[in-house]
Amino acid sequence: MKKVLVVDDSRFMWEEIIHALADTEFSVCSCCRDAEEAMRAYEEQQPDIVLMDIILPGIDGIEATQKLLARWPEAKVVMVSSLAYDDDIARAKKTGAKSFLFKPFSHEELHKVLQEAG
Repeated sequence: MKKVLVVDDSRFMWEEIIHALADTEFSVCSCCRDAEEAMRAYEEQQPDIVLMDIILPGIDGIEATQKLLARWPEAKVVMVSSLAYDDDIARAKKTGAKSFLFKPFSHEELHKVLQEAG
């Protein structure tokens, strides 16, 4: 079972991802609202993949990804957003994100991007 850390300020999104990953080889190990929680959870959980929303309270998901990868270069991050532009996608990939997933997404799209990242 591969562990997934979800970083998103929407409880609805947490529940949707947990539901989407039921009966797959992926399991949500922790859900975080912001970058600070994500850093603590990554250190404690050592997940296989991080799903990182771009729009977060405090620092955004791209900056959070930079900080996460600076500390744990082996981390596999998939950026997620409903409000992303080409420059956001380019910035996310430049930081080291493995891929990008647009909200809303299907269960199949989520599963595929996690398989590719992990």
